[in-house]
Amino acid sequence: MPALLTDTALIFGRYARQTLRSKFQILFGVLTPLLYLLLFGPLLTDLPLGSDGDSWQVLVPGLLLQLGLFGATFSGFALIIEKQFGVVERMRVTPVSRLALLLGRILRDAALFVFQAVLLVLASLAMGLRAPLAGILIGFAFVGLLAAGLASLSYALAMKVDKPHEFGPAVNAVSMPSMLLSGLMLPMALAPAWLDVLSHFMPFRYLVDAVRAGYVGDYATTTMLYGVLMALAFVLVSVTVGTRVFKRAGA
Repeated sequence: MPALLTDTALIFGRYARQTLRSKFQILFGVLTPLLYLLLFGPLLTDLPLGSDGDSWQVLVPGLLLQLGLFGATFSGFALIIEKQFGVVERMRVTPVSRLALLLGRILRDAALFVFQAVLLVLASLAMGLRAPLAGILIGFAFVGLLAAGLASLSYALAMKVDKPHEFGPAVNAVSMPSMLLSGLMLPMALAPAWLDVLSHFMPFRYLVDAVRAGYVGDYATTTMLYGVLMALAFVLVSVTVGTRVFKRAGA
């Protein structure tokens, strides 16, 4: 375990320094949710959204998880490039744990998207968001968990494909239905009954519902409990899948 922690910290540090040298990656990653906030958020003002809280307390939690969803699912692109240049093969022959090769990457991703989430919330506060501090911190925790789980699956997929044009369509085929069925933009309470029922099979719905509950101060509710349990289960399954792929790759 001490060796795993050391190796993970080493890999995390490598990719964290790489990210810090790329200011565009940090700032432009939050651009799309920010545009939704600036250009879509004012349209929802004073509209009945079928959920507790005002329009900002409904929209911002969805944008936070949208940030993690679309950002983390495309994390594997970088791994494909590293495979093409032989970086992954060179790292495999070192004494570093293969599990650490995955954990270091996903921890960097989680830290990056939480930082971007902080920037998004600061912009939201300027736009008119009012939410309890505890709820905002809960939202950051959910972003980190979602990013870690999705990044694990993204890296696992990247280990299985060799070309970016094979990776992109597969990611889009998953990310778009996930966004639409999770109620990230608008609560699924506004949807027809059949669509609302279908959305309950999408795990991300429970996460966004939990964050919205936190933003209105409802912490001790079944909505929050379901969200926490679903987030932890998703991360556990995703990291397990990613770990198995990394250990078997090239074995």
